[in-house]
Amino acid sequence: MEKKYISIGKETLAYLDEGVGDVVLMIHGNMSSSVHYEPLISRIKDKYRCVALDLRGFGDSSDNERFDTLDELADDVALFIDALELGSVYLVGWSNGGGVSLKLCAKYPEKVKKLFDIEGAGLKGYPVYQKENYKSTGKPYASKEDMAKDPIQVAPALACFEKGDFATMTSIWDATIYTVNKPTREQNELWMAETLKQRNLVDLDWALANLNMSDEYTPYGKGDGTIHNIKCPVALTTAAKDIVVPDYMVMDNYNALGNLAILIPYENCGHSPMVDCPDRLAKDVVDFFTR
Repeated sequence: MEKKYISIGKETLAYLDEGVGDVVLMIHGNMSSSVHYEPLISRIKDKYRCVALDLRGFGDSSDNERFDTLDELADDVALFIDALELGSVYLVGWSNGGGVSLKLCAKYPEKVKKLFDIEGAGLKGYPVYQKENYKSTGKPYASKEDMAKDPIQVAPALACFEKGDFATMTSIWDATIYTVNKPTREQNELWMAETLKQRNLVDLDWALANLNMSDEYTPYGKGDGTIHNIKCPVALTTAAKDIVVPDYMVMDNYNALGNLAILIPYENCGHSPMVDCPDRLAKDVVDFFTR
């Protein structure tokens, strides 16, 4: 699969475009890119046109402007949909891509038919709190610059990106993402190379920590209530062995979406169903979009 490129405003986004039929637009997570969707694309491209983009600052997309919120990434995706004249799409979001997808559904409901949210970020964000003796204080960081120094959640990964440290990044994924199955050596080499292209880790972590689509307060502030603007059906996976996105985050999304949402449980699965149960995932995606 070869990437294509299209300009949207001040950015140029790279993307994969495979298959024919109704469009399934795929939005990747943190520390990844469009290429991480290869196991899903290869299984459903005979039924759908699979379009997977690299978000701003990820993969081979440009990184001309910094961002503070997932709204800005959702705006990029909306411009991307318009530039490619995709119309209303079936949407797949994974991890942080689930958070961007929720924002897209809320801000641009006419652009999304249905959302399949794979171990997606919670509507009340993914907090990064100040640390004392490597323990969380529950206090928010006041700035991106302070958050960049976080000794557990941010600084170690940031160092990997700055050094292009393939081995350490692989060990991070093995410990946190691939808790059930491991990718092949060839897959890991390709995917880690894509991961290490990321240039916006601190912007993304800040945006995730400040995300709050609920009506409630978090230590980072009051929610904007935009979860209520979502009108399309949403499928939410909940993997029993996911140690990245805990079950309560998925349940928060499920409870907030009410009758719009269905839960799809995966028992022997971690944060990457693309690796742990790719055949089951592909079937569930097709079944949800065709029902």
